[in-house]
Amino acid sequence: MKITFKLFASLTEYLPQASRYTNVVELDVAPQASIAQIIEPFGLPPKLVHLVLINGKYVEPEMRLTQTLLEGDVLAIWPPIAGG
Repeated sequence: MKITFKLFASLTEYLPQASRYTNVVELDVAPQASIAQIIEPFGLPPKLVHLVLINGKYVEPEMRLTQTLLEGDVLAIWPPIAGG
């Protein structure tokens, strides 16, 4: 099934070179693939996977090992952001 995968801020460096400008990549994933399984091939350091959203809805860290997506979903991930 097809989903849209988006990485933001410093995480864009983990996307394929051609997708770094837009921060978006279309993926074909297995229907039973969890969020953790989807992001694993991209090599994201776990400490940088901070804010995870499916279609704009927050996914708690403990749900990321089991939560699956549906055809057409958008999976977006942000690193921790510090401000002052």
